[in-house]
Amino acid sequence: MKLYIASDIHGSAANLERLLNTIGAALDEDPNIRVVFLGDTYNHGPRNPFPERYSPMEVARMLNDAMQFITVIKGNCDSEVDEMISNFPIISDFNMEWEGVTLYFTHGHKFGPQKAPIGAKAGDVVFYGHTHVLKAENIDGINYVNPGSISLPFNNNPRTYAVLEGKEIQIRQIEDNKTILTYNF
Repeated sequence: MKLYIASDIHGSAANLERLLNTIGAALDEDPNIRVVFLGDTYNHGPRNPFPERYSPMEVARMLNDAMQFITVIKGNCDSEVDEMISNFPIISDFNMEWEGVTLYFTHGHKFGPQKAPIGAKAGDVVFYGHTHVLKAENIDGINYVNPGSISLPFNNNPRTYAVLEGKEIQIRQIEDNKTILTYNF
């Protein structure tokens, strides 16, 4: 099974469409693919510029159409009103077992390299967003992976997402799906 992990859509229908086209092609080959969105789904936030083709309602339509294979986490820019346009739950942080370790999924404004999720131990992987900066590092034995942002990357990063297969994580550019970082845990 493969997991796609993306963060910080911030209402960009253009960039979500690019990612969903890539995922759609992958689903044709493997219908077991799952996608986790790490929050900040619809709103651009007061400190961010409007992203390309800013259209929260269009993003909601695309995600509603994909709800059979997505999980969406609540970020700091997400609100209760966002749930009203979503036909899927927007959930809190969660974890799952994978290849003998625990994977944690969080937006990153509460947990991340600055504060490990409760119960995280050496060897586990924490996927987080929030900072809009791609990163993969091991701190005190815990693996922290930020897939960057598909819409508003910071620090001159490209727009990116992550793919997890086995114990390998690839961070890929959204425009051409080129792998720019590979991390093994």
